[in-house]
Amino acid sequence: MEKTIIQRLELKFRDAFRCLGIADSFPVVLVPSSKNIFGDYQVNGAMAAAKNLGRNPREVAAEVVSFVSHDAAIAKLEIAGPGFINITLADTFISSALRLDNILRVPRERKLTVVVDYSSPNLAKEMHVGHLRSTIIGDVLVRLHEFLGNKVIRRNHVGDWGTQFGMLLAYFMELQQTGQEISWELKNLEEFYRKAKIRFDQDEAFATTARKFVTKLQAKDSTMMQLWRQFVQISLSHCQEVYERLQIKLEPNDAVGESFYNNSLPGVVMELTQRGIAVDDGGTKCIFFTPEELEAHVTTPFIIQKQDGGYLYATTDLAAVYDRIHNLNADLLLYVIDSRQSLHIRQLFATVRRAGWVKGSTAMVHVAFGTMLGNDNKPFKTRSGDTIKLTSLIDAAVAKAKKIVHQRHPDWSSERSDALAEILGIAAIKYADLSKNRIGDYVFNLDQMLAFEGNTAPYLLYAYVRIQSLFSKHGLAMQSHGTQEITLDSTVERALALHLLRFADMLLQTAKENFPHYICNYLYELAVMFMHFYETCPIMHGDAAIRDSRLGLAALVAQVLATGFSLLGIVITDSM
Repeated sequence: MEKTIIQRLELKFRDAFRCLGIADSFPVVLVPSSKNIFGDYQVNGAMAAAKNLGRNPREVAAEVVSFVSHDAAIAKLEIAGPGFINITLADTFISSALRLDNILRVPRERKLTVVVDYSSPNLAKEMHVGHLRSTIIGDVLVRLHEFLGNKVIRRNHVGDWGTQFGMLLAYFMELQQTGQEISWELKNLEEFYRKAKIRFDQDEAFATTARKFVTKLQAKDSTMMQLWRQFVQISLSHCQEVYERLQIKLEPNDAVGESFYNNSLPGVVMELTQRGIAVDDGGTKCIFFTPEELEAHVTTPFIIQKQDGGYLYATTDLAAVYDRIHNLNADLLLYVIDSRQSLHIRQLFATVRRAGWVKGSTAMVHVAFGTMLGNDNKPFKTRSGDTIKLTSLIDAAVAKAKKIVHQRHPDWSSERSDALAEILGIAAIKYADLSKNRIGDYVFNLDQMLAFEGNTAPYLLYAYVRIQSLFSKHGLAMQSHGTQEITLDSTVERALALHLLRFADMLLQTAKENFPHYICNYLYELAVMFMHFYETCPIMHGDAAIRDSRLGLAALVAQVLATGFSLLGIVITDSM
Protein backbone atom coordinates (compact mmCIF):
# COMPACT_ATOMS: atom_id res chain seq x y z
CA MET A 1 0.00 0.00 0.00
CA GLU A 2 1.28 3.44 -0.88
CA LYS A 3 -0.69 4.78 2.09
CA THR A 4 -1.80 3.30 5.38
CA ILE A 5 -5.47 2.49 5.78
CA ILE A 6 -6.15 5.60 7.85
CA GLN A 7 -4.18 7.80 5.45
CA ARG A 8 -6.18 6.42 2.52
CA LEU A 9 -9.55 6.85 4.22
CA GLU A 10 -8.73 10.29 5.62
CA LEU A 11 -7.74 11.50 2.16
CA LYS A 12 -10.98 10.16 0.69
CA PHE A 13 -13.15 11.73 3.36
CA ARG A 14 -11.17 14.98 3.25
CA ASP A 15 -12.03 15.24 -0.44
CA ALA A 16 -15.68 14.60 0.41
CA PHE A 17 -15.79 17.31 3.06
CA ARG A 18 -14.00 19.70 0.72
CA CYS A 19 -16.76 19.17 -1.85
CA LEU A 20 -19.25 20.22 0.82
CA GLY A 21 -17.44 23.53 1.17
CA ILE A 22 -15.59 22.68 4.37
CA ALA A 23 -12.10 24.15 4.67
CA ASP A 24 -9.07 21.85 4.76
CA SER A 25 -8.33 22.99 8.30
CA PHE A 26 -11.56 21.36 9.47
CA PRO A 27 -10.72 18.06 11.23
CA VAL A 28 -11.74 14.70 9.79
CA VAL A 29 -11.96 12.47 12.86
CA LEU A 30 -11.38 8.91 11.70
CA VAL A 31 -10.79 6.16 14.26
CA PRO A 32 -10.97 2.34 14.43
CA SER A 33 -14.44 1.27 15.54
CA SER A 34 -14.77 0.25 19.17
CA LYS A 35 -17.07 -2.70 18.32
CA ASN A 36 -17.52 -4.93 15.27
CA ILE A 37 -21.17 -3.91 14.95
CA PHE A 38 -19.96 -0.43 14.01
CA GLY A 39 -17.80 -1.71 11.15
CA ASP A 40 -14.02 -1.37 10.97
CA TYR A 41 -13.61 2.41 11.17
CA GLN A 42 -15.78 5.36 12.07
CA VAL A 43 -15.83 8.97 10.87
CA ASN A 44 -17.20 11.46 13.37
CA GLY A 45 -16.79 14.70 11.44
CA ALA A 46 -20.24 15.03 9.86
CA MET A 47 -21.90 16.49 12.97
CA ALA A 48 -19.32 19.22 13.41
CA ALA A 49 -19.39 19.93 9.67
CA ALA A 50 -23.19 20.19 9.74
CA LYS A 51 -23.03 22.67 12.61
CA ASN A 52 -20.51 24.71 10.63
CA LEU A 53 -22.79 24.66 7.58
CA GLY A 54 -26.04 25.10 9.51
CA ARG A 55 -27.45 21.85 8.11
CA ASN A 56 -28.86 18.53 9.32
CA PRO A 57 -25.93 16.23 10.28
CA ARG A 58 -27.47 13.06 8.82
CA GLU A 59 -28.01 14.82 5.50
CA VAL A 60 -24.39 15.94 5.49
CA ALA A 61 -23.29 12.39 6.35
CA ALA A 62 -25.42 11.04 3.48
CA GLU A 63 -23.71 13.38 0.98
CA VAL A 64 -20.29 12.34 2.27
CA VAL A 65 -21.25 8.66 1.92
CA SER A 66 -22.42 9.15 -1.66
CA PHE A 67 -19.07 10.72 -2.53
CA VAL A 68 -16.91 8.04 -0.87
CA SER A 69 -18.90 4.91 -1.71
CA HIS A 70 -17.07 4.26 -4.99
CA ASP A 71 -13.77 3.36 -3.29
CA ALA A 72 -12.88 -0.31 -3.98
CA ALA A 73 -11.40 -0.65 -0.49
CA ILE A 74 -14.80 -0.04 1.10
CA ALA A 75 -17.49 -2.71 1.22
CA LYS A 76 -20.13 -0.82 3.18
CA LEU A 77 -20.85 2.64 4.59
CA GLU A 78 -23.58 3.15 7.17
CA ILE A 79 -24.91 6.26 8.88
CA ALA A 80 -25.57 5.75 12.56
CA GLY A 81 -27.05 7.95 15.26
CA PRO A 82 -26.92 11.70 14.65
CA GLY A 83 -24.35 11.44 11.83
CA PHE A 84 -21.63 8.90 12.55
CA ILE A 85 -20.35 7.13 9.43
CA ASN A 86 -19.39 3.49 9.95
CA ILE A 87 -16.93 2.02 7.46
CA THR A 88 -16.56 -1.67 6.66
CA LEU A 89 -13.58 -2.56 4.48
CA ALA A 90 -13.85 -5.02 1.62
CA ASP A 91 -12.48 -8.50 2.30
CA THR A 92 -10.84 -8.47 -1.13
CA PHE A 93 -8.97 -5.30 -0.21
CA ILE A 94 -7.78 -6.76 3.10
CA SER A 95 -6.65 -10.01 1.45
CA SER A 96 -4.79 -8.26 -1.36
CA ALA A 97 -3.00 -5.97 1.10
CA LEU A 98 -1.81 -8.82 3.34
CA ARG A 99 1.85 -8.85 2.34
CA LEU A 100 4.71 -8.25 4.72
CA ASP A 101 6.11 -5.34 2.70
CA ASN A 102 2.70 -3.65 2.83
CA ILE A 103 2.25 -4.26 6.54
CA LEU A 104 5.68 -2.93 7.49
CA ARG A 105 5.74 0.01 5.07
CA VAL A 106 5.08 3.32 6.84
CA PRO A 107 4.60 6.15 4.31
CA ARG A 108 5.88 9.54 5.49
CA GLU A 109 5.59 12.93 3.85
CA ARG A 110 9.23 13.77 4.63
CA LYS A 111 12.18 12.39 6.50
CA LEU A 112 13.15 14.12 9.71
CA THR A 113 16.35 14.66 11.66
CA VAL A 114 15.49 13.59 15.19
CA VAL A 115 17.70 14.16 18.22
CA VAL A 116 16.80 11.97 21.19
CA ASP A 117 18.20 13.00 24.58
CA TYR A 118 17.97 10.02 26.93
CA SER A 119 19.53 7.93 29.71
CA SER A 120 21.91 10.63 31.09
CA PRO A 121 23.48 8.65 33.96
CA ASN A 122 25.52 10.23 36.74
CA LEU A 123 29.23 9.75 36.26
CA ALA A 124 31.48 8.40 39.01
CA LYS A 125 28.48 6.32 40.13
CA GLU A 126 26.87 3.07 39.05
CA MET A 127 23.63 3.35 37.11
CA HIS A 128 20.60 2.85 39.35
CA VAL A 129 16.91 2.05 38.84
CA GLY A 130 16.16 5.73 38.31
CA HIS A 131 17.97 5.55 34.97
CA LEU A 132 15.94 2.63 33.62
CA ARG A 133 12.87 4.45 32.33
CA SER A 134 14.69 7.20 30.45
CA THR A 135 17.05 4.63 28.94
CA ILE A 136 14.49 2.14 27.61
CA ILE A 137 11.79 4.66 26.63
CA GLY A 138 14.37 6.71 24.75
CA ASP A 139 15.72 3.59 23.08
CA VAL A 140 12.26 2.65 21.75
CA LEU A 141 11.84 6.13 20.26
CA VAL A 142 15.27 5.85 18.64
CA ARG A 143 14.40 2.46 17.15
CA LEU A 144 10.98 3.68 16.02
CA HIS A 145 12.27 6.74 14.19
CA GLU A 146 15.03 4.70 12.58
CA PHE A 147 12.38 2.23 11.39
CA LEU A 148 10.38 5.13 9.97
CA GLY A 149 13.43 6.14 7.93
CA ASN A 150 14.30 9.28 9.87
CA LYS A 151 17.85 10.35 10.59
CA VAL A 152 18.29 9.75 14.32
CA ILE A 153 21.01 11.31 16.46
CA ARG A 154 21.35 9.80 19.93
CA ARG A 155 22.47 12.09 22.73
CA ASN A 156 23.49 10.71 26.12
CA HIS A 157 23.83 14.03 27.97
CA VAL A 158 26.09 13.19 30.92
CA GLY A 159 27.25 15.42 33.75
CA ASP A 160 31.03 15.24 33.36
CA TRP A 161 31.94 18.74 34.52
CA GLY A 162 31.58 21.03 37.50
CA THR A 163 31.88 20.97 41.28
CA GLN A 164 31.33 17.23 41.72
CA PHE A 165 34.53 16.55 39.78
CA GLY A 166 36.39 19.17 41.77
CA MET A 167 35.42 17.30 44.93
CA LEU A 168 36.48 13.98 43.43
CA LEU A 169 39.79 15.39 42.22
CA ALA A 170 40.55 16.95 45.63
CA TYR A 171 39.83 13.71 47.47
CA PHE A 172 41.80 11.64 44.97
CA MET A 173 44.84 13.93 45.21
CA GLU A 174 44.76 13.56 49.00
CA LEU A 175 44.78 9.79 48.66
CA GLN A 176 47.71 9.96 46.29
CA GLN A 177 49.67 12.09 48.78
CA THR A 178 49.21 9.41 51.46
CA GLY A 179 50.89 6.88 49.21
CA GLN A 180 47.85 4.59 49.14
CA GLU A 181 47.58 2.17 46.23
CA ILE A 182 44.37 3.07 44.42
CA SER A 183 42.35 0.61 42.36
CA TRP A 184 40.71 2.22 39.35
CA GLU A 185 37.25 0.68 39.69
CA LEU A 186 33.87 2.36 39.57
CA LYS A 187 32.87 1.12 43.02
CA ASN A 188 35.96 2.87 44.42
CA LEU A 189 35.16 6.11 42.57
CA GLU A 190 31.64 6.00 43.97
CA GLU A 191 32.99 5.55 47.48
CA PHE A 192 35.50 8.36 46.92
CA TYR A 193 32.71 10.65 45.74
CA ARG A 194 30.51 9.83 48.75
CA LYS A 195 33.32 10.64 51.17
CA ALA A 196 34.36 13.72 49.17
CA LYS A 197 30.82 15.10 49.38
CA ILE A 198 30.86 14.74 53.17
CA ARG A 199 34.22 16.52 53.35
CA PHE A 200 32.99 19.25 51.01
CA ASP A 201 29.97 19.95 53.21
CA GLN A 202 31.90 19.86 56.51
CA ASP A 203 35.46 21.05 55.76
CA GLU A 204 35.80 24.56 54.33
CA ALA A 205 39.48 24.05 53.48
CA PHE A 206 38.62 20.96 51.46
CA ALA A 207 35.76 22.82 49.77
CA THR A 208 38.13 25.64 48.80
CA THR A 209 40.57 23.14 47.31
CA ALA A 210 37.77 21.44 45.38
CA ARG A 211 36.66 24.76 43.89
CA LYS A 212 40.25 25.58 42.99
CA PHE A 213 40.53 22.24 41.18
CA VAL A 214 37.35 23.02 39.23
CA THR A 215 39.00 26.23 38.05
CA LYS A 216 42.16 24.34 37.10
CA LEU A 217 40.07 21.74 35.27
CA GLN A 218 38.26 24.47 33.33
CA ALA A 219 41.67 25.94 32.47
CA LYS A 220 42.65 22.53 31.02
CA ASP A 221 45.41 21.86 33.58
CA SER A 222 47.18 18.73 32.32
CA THR A 223 47.16 16.87 35.65
CA MET A 224 43.50 17.62 36.29
CA MET A 225 42.54 16.70 32.73
CA GLN A 226 44.38 13.36 32.89
CA LEU A 227 42.60 12.31 36.08
CA TRP A 228 39.27 13.64 34.83
CA ARG A 229 39.52 11.60 31.62
CA GLN A 230 40.14 8.45 33.66
CA PHE A 231 37.13 9.17 35.88
CA VAL A 232 34.92 9.69 32.85
CA GLN A 233 36.21 6.63 31.01
CA ILE A 234 35.65 4.32 33.97
CA SER A 235 32.11 5.61 34.42
CA LEU A 236 31.16 5.37 30.75
CA SER A 237 32.63 1.87 30.45
CA HIS A 238 30.26 0.72 33.19
CA CYS A 239 27.33 2.40 31.44
CA GLN A 240 28.23 0.73 28.17
CA GLU A 241 28.21 -2.71 29.81
CA VAL A 242 24.69 -2.04 31.10
CA TYR A 243 23.52 -0.74 27.71
CA GLU A 244 24.82 -3.79 25.90
CA ARG A 245 23.17 -6.14 28.37
CA LEU A 246 19.86 -4.30 28.01
CA GLN A 247 20.17 -4.19 24.19
CA ILE A 248 20.23 -0.37 24.23
CA LYS A 249 21.50 1.30 21.06
CA LEU A 250 23.60 3.92 22.86
CA GLU A 251 27.29 3.76 21.96
CA PRO A 252 30.32 5.46 23.55
CA ASN A 253 30.38 8.29 21.01
CA ASP A 254 26.73 9.08 21.81
CA ALA A 255 27.82 10.29 25.26
CA VAL A 256 28.15 14.04 24.88
CA GLY A 257 29.00 15.51 28.25
CA GLU A 258 28.50 18.98 29.66
CA SER A 259 32.19 19.58 28.98
CA PHE A 260 31.45 19.49 25.24
CA TYR A 261 29.52 22.76 25.57
CA ASN A 262 31.90 24.46 28.02
CA ASN A 263 33.36 26.90 25.50
CA SER A 264 29.87 27.93 24.33
CA LEU A 265 28.55 28.99 27.71
CA PRO A 266 29.97 32.56 27.82
CA GLY A 267 28.47 33.28 24.41
CA VAL A 268 25.06 31.94 25.45
CA VAL A 269 24.96 34.19 28.51
CA MET A 270 26.26 37.19 26.57
CA GLU A 271 23.68 36.87 23.79
CA LEU A 272 20.73 36.43 26.14
CA THR A 273 21.90 39.30 28.33
CA GLN A 274 22.62 41.73 25.50
CA ARG A 275 19.21 41.03 23.98
CA GLY A 276 17.48 41.65 27.31
CA ILE A 277 16.18 38.10 27.56
CA ALA A 278 18.29 37.52 30.67
CA VAL A 279 18.54 40.24 33.32
CA ASP A 280 20.98 40.94 36.13
CA ASP A 281 19.34 40.23 39.47
CA GLY A 282 21.81 41.04 42.24
CA GLY A 283 24.73 39.72 40.20
CA THR A 284 22.85 36.61 39.07
CA LYS A 285 21.82 36.33 35.42
CA CYS A 286 18.17 35.25 35.32
CA ILE A 287 15.31 34.85 32.90
CA PHE A 288 11.79 35.66 34.07
CA PHE A 289 8.71 34.51 32.19
CA THR A 290 5.36 35.97 31.29
CA PRO A 291 2.08 34.16 32.06
CA GLU A 292 1.76 33.48 28.33
CA GLU A 293 5.09 31.59 28.32
CA LEU A 294 4.50 29.67 31.55
CA GLU A 295 1.63 29.38 33.98
CA ALA A 296 0.86 32.60 35.86
CA HIS A 297 1.73 31.06 39.21
CA VAL A 298 5.28 30.14 38.09
CA THR A 299 7.59 32.87 39.35
CA THR A 300 10.78 30.83 39.69
CA PRO A 301 13.45 32.40 37.44
CA PHE A 302 15.64 30.43 35.07
CA ILE A 303 19.17 31.10 36.37
CA ILE A 304 21.90 30.85 33.73
CA GLN A 305 24.87 32.33 35.64
CA LYS A 306 25.64 32.56 39.35
CA GLN A 307 27.00 35.58 41.16
CA ASP A 308 30.51 34.11 41.14
CA GLY A 309 30.35 33.73 37.35
CA GLY A 310 29.72 29.99 37.46
CA TYR A 311 27.37 28.33 35.02
CA LEU A 312 24.51 25.93 35.73
CA TYR A 313 22.70 23.02 34.14
CA ALA A 314 20.38 25.56 32.53
CA THR A 315 23.28 27.21 30.71
CA THR A 316 24.59 23.92 29.38
CA ASP A 317 21.11 22.82 28.32
CA LEU A 318 20.65 26.05 26.36
CA ALA A 319 23.98 25.53 24.60
CA ALA A 320 22.95 21.96 23.81
CA VAL A 321 19.63 23.07 22.27
CA TYR A 322 21.42 25.67 20.14
CA ASP A 323 23.90 23.05 18.93
CA ARG A 324 21.18 20.53 18.12
CA ILE A 325 19.10 23.00 16.16
CA HIS A 326 21.80 24.99 14.35
CA ASN A 327 24.63 22.47 13.95
CA LEU A 328 22.78 19.14 13.86
CA ASN A 329 19.83 20.69 11.96
CA ALA A 330 17.27 18.87 14.09
CA ASP A 331 13.61 18.91 13.03
CA LEU A 332 12.53 17.23 16.25
CA LEU A 333 14.10 17.30 19.71
CA LEU A 334 12.91 14.62 22.12
CA TYR A 335 13.89 15.00 25.77
CA VAL A 336 13.21 11.73 27.60
CA ILE A 337 13.42 13.12 31.10
CA ASP A 338 11.67 12.50 34.42
CA SER A 339 8.40 14.42 34.82
CA ARG A 340 9.81 15.97 38.00
CA GLN A 341 12.01 18.07 35.71
CA SER A 342 8.97 19.51 33.91
CA LEU A 343 9.44 23.07 35.14
CA HIS A 344 13.08 23.12 34.07
CA ILE A 345 12.17 21.80 30.61
CA ARG A 346 9.32 24.28 30.17
CA GLN A 347 11.64 27.14 31.11
CA LEU A 348 14.31 25.82 28.75
CA PHE A 349 11.90 25.60 25.81
CA ALA A 350 10.38 29.00 26.59
CA THR A 351 13.83 30.61 26.62
CA VAL A 352 14.77 29.02 23.31
CA ARG A 353 11.54 30.23 21.71
CA ARG A 354 11.99 33.76 23.05
CA ALA A 355 15.56 33.80 21.72
CA GLY A 356 14.27 32.78 18.30
CA TRP A 357 16.63 29.84 18.05
CA VAL A 358 13.93 27.47 16.82
CA LYS A 359 14.01 27.03 13.07
CA GLY A 360 10.75 26.90 11.14
CA SER A 361 8.80 23.82 12.11
CA THR A 362 11.38 22.43 14.53
CA ALA A 363 9.57 20.84 17.47
CA MET A 364 10.83 20.42 21.03
CA VAL A 365 9.06 17.75 23.08
CA HIS A 366 9.44 16.73 26.69
CA VAL A 367 8.81 12.97 26.79
CA ALA A 368 8.05 12.92 30.50
CA PHE A 369 7.67 9.79 32.59
CA GLY A 370 6.68 8.80 36.11
CA THR A 371 8.47 6.85 38.82
CA MET A 372 9.12 3.16 39.40
CA LEU A 373 7.60 2.25 42.78
CA GLY A 374 8.05 -0.57 45.26
CA ASN A 375 5.22 -2.61 46.77
CA ASP A 376 4.82 0.16 49.36
CA ASN A 377 3.94 2.59 46.54
CA LYS A 378 7.05 4.62 47.31
CA PRO A 379 10.09 5.11 45.02
CA PHE A 380 11.76 1.72 44.58
CA LYS A 381 14.64 1.33 47.06
CA THR A 382 16.33 -1.35 49.15
CA ARG A 383 14.99 -2.15 52.62
CA SER A 384 17.68 0.08 54.10
CA GLY A 385 16.50 2.96 51.91
CA ASP A 386 19.42 2.90 49.46
CA THR A 387 18.96 3.35 45.74
CA ILE A 388 18.98 0.01 43.92
CA LYS A 389 21.74 -0.51 41.36
CA LEU A 390 20.44 -1.21 37.89
CA THR A 391 22.68 -4.25 37.51
CA SER A 392 21.24 -5.65 40.76
CA LEU A 393 17.72 -5.22 39.40
CA ILE A 394 18.62 -7.02 36.19
CA ASP A 395 20.38 -9.82 38.07
CA ALA A 396 17.32 -10.34 40.29
CA ALA A 397 15.02 -10.60 37.27
CA VAL A 398 17.35 -13.03 35.48
CA ALA A 399 17.72 -15.17 38.62
CA LYS A 400 13.94 -15.43 39.01
CA ALA A 401 13.55 -16.18 35.32
CA LYS A 402 16.10 -18.99 35.65
CA LYS A 403 14.02 -20.65 38.35
CA ILE A 404 10.98 -20.51 36.08
CA VAL A 405 12.94 -21.95 33.16
CA HIS A 406 14.28 -24.77 35.33
CA GLN A 407 10.76 -25.60 36.52
CA ARG A 408 9.50 -25.77 32.95
CA HIS A 409 12.56 -27.56 31.53
CA PRO A 410 14.46 -29.43 34.27
CA ASP A 411 16.26 -31.46 31.60
CA TRP A 412 17.86 -28.46 29.91
CA SER A 413 21.56 -27.77 30.24
CA SER A 414 22.63 -24.88 32.44
CA GLU A 415 23.96 -23.03 29.38
CA ARG A 416 20.60 -23.27 27.62
CA SER A 417 18.69 -22.31 30.77
CA ASP A 418 20.98 -19.37 31.44
CA ALA A 419 20.57 -18.06 27.89
CA LEU A 420 16.77 -18.15 28.03
CA ALA A 421 16.71 -16.72 31.57
CA GLU A 422 18.78 -13.73 30.41
CA ILE A 423 16.33 -13.10 27.55
CA LEU A 424 13.23 -13.56 29.71
CA GLY A 425 14.45 -11.57 32.70
CA ILE A 426 15.48 -8.53 30.68
CA ALA A 427 12.44 -8.73 28.39
CA ALA A 428 10.17 -8.86 31.44
CA ILE A 429 11.69 -5.74 32.99
CA LYS A 430 11.62 -3.75 29.77
CA TYR A 431 8.16 -4.81 28.63
CA ALA A 432 6.55 -4.25 32.04
CA ASP A 433 7.84 -0.68 32.01
CA LEU A 434 7.11 0.06 28.35
CA SER A 435 3.60 -1.41 28.47
CA LYS A 436 2.53 1.21 31.03
CA ASN A 437 1.52 4.72 30.07
CA ARG A 438 4.86 6.47 30.61
CA ILE A 439 3.26 9.47 32.32
CA GLY A 440 2.13 7.44 35.33
CA ASP A 441 4.03 5.70 38.12
CA TYR A 442 4.02 1.90 38.30
CA VAL A 443 4.82 -0.77 40.88
CA PHE A 444 7.77 -3.05 40.15
CA ASN A 445 6.62 -6.65 40.65
CA LEU A 446 8.78 -9.43 39.23
CA ASP A 447 6.14 -12.13 39.74
CA GLN A 448 3.69 -10.26 37.53
CA MET A 449 6.37 -9.32 34.99
CA LEU A 450 7.44 -12.93 34.49
CA ALA A 451 3.94 -14.41 34.36
CA PHE A 452 3.04 -16.40 31.25
CA GLU A 453 -0.50 -15.01 31.30
CA GLY A 454 -1.67 -11.48 30.64
CA ASN A 455 0.05 -8.55 29.01
CA THR A 456 3.64 -9.65 29.72
CA ALA A 457 6.80 -10.32 27.75
CA PRO A 458 6.70 -14.09 28.42
CA TYR A 459 3.16 -14.31 27.03
CA LEU A 460 4.09 -12.48 23.85
CA LEU A 461 7.30 -14.42 23.38
CA TYR A 462 5.37 -17.65 23.88
CA ALA A 463 2.98 -16.67 21.08
CA TYR A 464 5.96 -16.14 18.79
CA VAL A 465 7.53 -19.46 19.84
CA ARG A 466 4.25 -21.28 19.20
CA ILE A 467 4.28 -20.10 15.58
CA GLN A 468 7.94 -21.01 15.17
CA SER A 469 7.22 -24.47 16.61
CA LEU A 470 4.32 -24.94 14.20
CA PHE A 471 6.60 -24.46 11.22
CA SER A 472 9.56 -26.41 12.59
CA LYS A 473 7.36 -29.33 13.68
CA HIS A 474 6.19 -29.79 10.09
CA GLY A 475 9.56 -29.07 8.53
CA LEU A 476 8.40 -25.83 6.93
CA ALA A 477 10.34 -22.61 6.37
CA MET A 478 8.36 -19.69 7.77
CA GLN A 479 10.04 -17.22 5.41
CA SER A 480 8.53 -19.02 2.39
CA HIS A 481 4.99 -18.37 3.64
CA GLY A 482 3.05 -15.15 3.87
CA THR A 483 3.63 -14.13 0.26
CA GLN A 484 0.65 -15.92 -1.26
CA GLU A 485 -2.88 -14.49 -1.24
CA ILE A 486 -4.64 -15.19 2.02
CA THR A 487 -8.28 -16.23 2.10
CA LEU A 488 -10.44 -14.91 4.93
CA ASP A 489 -12.89 -17.72 5.64
CA SER A 490 -13.97 -16.66 9.10
CA THR A 491 -14.53 -13.56 11.20
CA VAL A 492 -11.58 -14.66 13.36
CA GLU A 493 -9.22 -14.67 10.37
CA ARG A 494 -10.59 -11.36 9.14
CA ALA A 495 -10.11 -9.67 12.53
CA LEU A 496 -6.53 -10.93 12.73
CA ALA A 497 -5.78 -9.80 9.19
CA LEU A 498 -7.22 -6.33 9.77
CA HIS A 499 -5.17 -5.95 12.95
CA LEU A 500 -2.01 -6.77 10.98
CA LEU A 501 -2.86 -4.01 8.48
CA ARG A 502 -3.18 -1.51 11.32
CA PHE A 503 0.49 -1.89 12.29
CA ALA A 504 1.75 1.10 10.29
CA ASP A 505 -0.95 3.44 11.57
CA MET A 506 -0.13 2.40 15.11
CA LEU A 507 3.55 3.22 14.58
CA LEU A 508 2.71 6.65 13.20
CA GLN A 509 0.51 7.34 16.20
CA THR A 510 3.28 6.20 18.53
CA ALA A 511 5.79 8.50 16.83
CA LYS A 512 3.33 11.39 17.00
CA GLU A 513 2.56 11.02 20.71
CA ASN A 514 5.73 9.28 21.98
CA PHE A 515 3.88 6.57 23.90
CA PRO A 516 5.68 3.18 23.63
CA HIS A 517 2.78 1.44 25.33
CA TYR A 518 0.86 1.79 22.04
CA ILE A 519 3.29 -0.73 20.53
CA CYS A 520 2.95 -3.04 23.53
CA ASN A 521 -0.85 -2.90 23.46
CA TYR A 522 -0.86 -3.63 19.73
CA LEU A 523 1.43 -6.64 20.14
CA TYR A 524 -0.59 -7.98 23.04
CA GLU A 525 -3.82 -7.71 21.04
CA LEU A 526 -2.07 -9.40 18.11
CA ALA A 527 -0.91 -12.27 20.32
CA VAL A 528 -4.38 -12.71 21.86
CA MET A 529 -5.99 -12.68 18.40
CA PHE A 530 -3.49 -15.21 17.12
CA MET A 531 -4.09 -17.55 20.07
CA HIS A 532 -7.84 -17.37 19.35
CA PHE A 533 -7.19 -18.02 15.66
CA TYR A 534 -4.89 -20.94 16.52
CA GLU A 535 -7.56 -22.55 18.69
CA THR A 536 -10.57 -21.99 16.42
CA CYS A 537 -9.09 -22.35 12.93
CA PRO A 538 -7.11 -25.61 12.57
CA ILE A 539 -4.07 -24.58 10.58
CA MET A 540 -2.80 -27.96 9.40
CA HIS A 541 -6.20 -29.44 8.55
CA GLY A 542 -8.49 -29.00 5.55
CA ASP A 543 -7.45 -28.72 1.94
CA ALA A 544 -4.09 -27.43 0.80
CA ALA A 545 -5.37 -23.95 -0.10
CA ILE A 546 -6.82 -23.35 3.37
CA ARG A 547 -3.72 -24.78 5.03
CA ASP A 548 -1.37 -22.56 3.02
CA SER A 549 -3.55 -19.50 3.62
CA ARG A 550 -3.57 -20.05 7.38
CA LEU A 551 0.15 -20.79 7.43
CA GLY A 552 0.69 -17.53 5.59
CA LEU A 553 -1.40 -15.65 8.13
CA ALA A 554 0.54 -17.26 10.99
CA ALA A 555 3.85 -16.36 9.33
CA LEU A 556 2.79 -12.73 9.01
CA VAL A 557 1.85 -12.62 12.69
CA ALA A 558 5.27 -14.00 13.66
CA GLN A 559 7.10 -11.50 11.47
CA VAL A 560 5.11 -8.55 12.83
CA LEU A 561 5.67 -9.78 16.40
CA ALA A 562 9.40 -10.01 15.69
CA THR A 563 9.39 -6.48 14.25
CA GLY A 564 7.54 -5.20 17.29
CA PHE A 565 9.98 -6.93 19.65
CA SER A 566 12.84 -5.32 17.75
CA LEU A 567 11.27 -1.88 18.18
CA LEU A 568 11.02 -2.54 21.92
CA GLY A 569 14.61 -3.76 22.09
CA ILE A 570 13.51 -7.26 23.13
CA VAL A 571 15.44 -10.31 21.97
CA ILE A 572 13.32 -13.11 20.49
CA THR A 573 13.77 -16.79 21.22
CA ASP A 574 12.80 -19.96 19.35
CA SER A 575 12.07 -22.00 22.48
CA MET A 576 10.36 -21.41 25.80
